[in-house]
Amino acid sequence: MANTYTEQAIGLNIAVLTVSDSRTEDTDKSGQLLSERLTASGHRLIDKRIVADDKYRIRAQVAQWAADDVTQVVLVTGGTGFTERDSTPDAIAPLFDKTVDGFGELFRQISYQEIGSSTIQSRAIAGFSNDMLIFCLPGSTNACRTAWDNIIADQLNSQHKPCNFVLRLKQLKEPCDG
Repeated sequence: MANTYTEQAIGLNIAVLTVSDSRTEDTDKSGQLLSERLTASGHRLIDKRIVADDKYRIRAQVAQWAADDVTQVVLVTGGTGFTERDSTPDAIAPLFDKTVDGFGELFRQISYQEIGSSTIQSRAIAGFSNDMLIFCLPGSTNACRTAWDNIIADQLNSQHKPCNFVLRLKQLKEPCDG
């Protein structure tokens, strides 16, 4: 990929989706952490939802964002494990036009330093759908912090060199007031 960065910071339109059968707005610590981190980084939280761990509900919500003209990034937290109800990667992967294989690999490598071999139980993935970048993260607050602080924040920072994903995202017809 060519060097893609800009001299001036570009704030992105980001949606957060928490996948859970039990979380509410009051108990959604991972979604709250991601919302706080992205706004502190100069991005706009344009939508935040909680959906049940159901493959078709997850896919429908993310597909809706992919089809709109506003959402540039989606951060999905939860449903990436191996229990019977964990279906986030299965729901989202069919929407990908291109996968970002390095994200899951790097996330597990960094996570290994924190939780050891248990990191293999994460099916964290990322990819593009209609020029919208989607990151699927585990539901733990620590995992979301690890992913944002060590990978995602830089890749959504238009000033990060030698490259980042910002100029690869869908371009807005009109800037969103944040």
